[in-house]
Amino acid sequence: MLIDAAHPLVLGSGSPRRREIVSALGLPFQVLAADIDESVRPGELPLDYLERVAAEKLAAVRVRLGAAPHAAILVADTSVVIDGDILGKPSDVADAARLFSRIAGRMHSVFTRYAIGLAGQAGVQQARTVETQVQVRAADADEIRAYAATGEGLDKAGAYAAQGIGSFFIERVVGSYSNVVGLPACEVLADLRQLGLAGAVAFNPVRARV
Repeated sequence: MLIDAAHPLVLGSGSPRRREIVSALGLPFQVLAADIDESVRPGELPLDYLERVAAEKLAAVRVRLGAAPHAAILVADTSVVIDGDILGKPSDVADAARLFSRIAGRMHSVFTRYAIGLAGQAGVQQARTVETQVQVRAADADEIRAYAATGEGLDKAGAYAAQGIGSFFIERVVGSYSNVVGLPACEVLADLRQLGLAGAVAFNPVRARV
């Protein structure tokens, strides 16, 4: 079933970054965020964590959606990983400075796991975990504290935003840039087409924020 106005794509995420990426595809969609416990379980490996959380988000959105007409559900979760540790969202500005200091001057990985579920079918119909490597330049303690104090990274994994002020710290990105922002756009569109959900796409321009 093609995504259309009567059968939209349901984005199971409250992230404004993911909403912008999906909006740029020009496909009709609605937002219905998943509400689950995203805590990492003791001993849980990063990729196992992402696979579990994405599946749980998809199941949670299906329950909330009920019988409402839709073509498919798209959910995603993004993790910043260094030294095998998942760097989640900071609890406050001091925690943001602590988290960012771990990646300053180093290369880390950003993994996004997304899952697509088709209307009328149980389980996950398509899923991928995409990795992007990000090199962050060295920064001293004062600069890290100043960045943390902007508050930009308080709601973001790893306590930074690649598309914001945090871009001044990024030396190199190896892989999908949109994956770092929160959703690998190229792969998502390819999978929507493979599942027969998207034909010709009327891309929408992403307008700059003023």
